[in-house]
Amino acid sequence: MDLSWLYTSWPLVLIIALKTIGIYITLIIYTRIAGVRSFSKMSSFDFAITVAFGSVVASTILSKDPPLLQAMVGLGSLFAIQMIVSNLRGKTTVMSKLVDNTPLLLMRGTKILHENLKKAQVTHDDLRSKLREANVTQMHQIHAVIMEDTGDISVMHNDSDEHALDDELLQGVRGW
Repeated sequence: MDLSWLYTSWPLVLIIALKTIGIYITLIIYTRIAGVRSFSKMSSFDFAITVAFGSVVASTILSKDPPLLQAMVGLGSLFAIQMIVSNLRGKTTVMSKLVDNTPLLLMRGTKILHENLKKAQVTHDDLRSKLREANVTQMHQIHAVIMEDTGDISVMHNDSDEHALDDELLQGVRGW
């Protein structure tokens, strides 16, 4: 049995360690410049950028290509793009519509919106799981269930009739 895939050379171990330190320091510097929002998952675009960051970091550490300097430039470019797009999202609705998904109502009170479940590609089992995660013990506790633009599912509780859900929280939700 060939076990050569388990071993490596000491010079290669040193190179990996140095590249890891270099890319780690680069990430810290860029994050300090751009802010920690760079790693948030506030929109689908943010999530995609975070995945791209991880891909660059992983490929830099574990392979010969890209070299550390190329990876530093690549990460810097991703951070710059993320900052520019985030800035434009706040200033223009065109950029926001291009980049962001729209939250989608999956349940209104106890009523499951089957068409919206299909659009979101969420099964009844997925929905029940999210309701349990949100500590829903009775269906009447649900005011709304929303698939957010990040793909997360939010469950808004209906604790009592005295406290109606503020319309501000549902602004921009399709199906409300």
